[in-house]
Amino acid sequence: MKVADLMMRTVHTCKPDDSLAAAAALMWDHDVGCAPVVDAGGHVVGMITDRDICMATYTRDTAPSRIDVASVMSRDIFSCSPKDALIEAEEVMRSHRVRRVPVIEDRGTLVGILSLADLALEAVREQAKRGRAVRGEEVTTTLAAVGEPRQPRQLVSGA
Repeated sequence: MKVADLMMRTVHTCKPDDSLAAAAALMWDHDVGCAPVVDAGGHVVGMITDRDICMATYTRDTAPSRIDVASVMSRDIFSCSPKDALIEAEEVMRSHRVRRVPVIEDRGTLVGILSLADLALEAVREQAKRGRAVRGEEVTTTLAAVGEPRQPRQLVSGA
């Protein structure tokens, strides 16, 4: 199975000069937790998540309408191609610890988005099949890698 077979083809995007309020509204209206940020040519220049919005407004103590997406978005873009095997997309997620990857075709155009949830749901659908394209064990390994804290957690002992 290829990424094109599972990816979401409808992708809601932001522009770098959009406000965080506009990005949050887009995420709320479409029930998504992230949005690719695209330039005027439709090329992905960043990614923004609902967590990025929350942390930026909290740490800057500023209204989301006064902060632009470009100042908060992640400029590191970890993507895959619609022609990639699902295991390749999982490896991108696992190695870069991201839950979603934009799907970009050869010309650099955004054509979809693939999430860890998409992979997990497909693994559940395929449990009874032989020759599964998505294996539950691989999704579990990817989820564990993505969910690992960036810094080791310090345990607080109670007295």
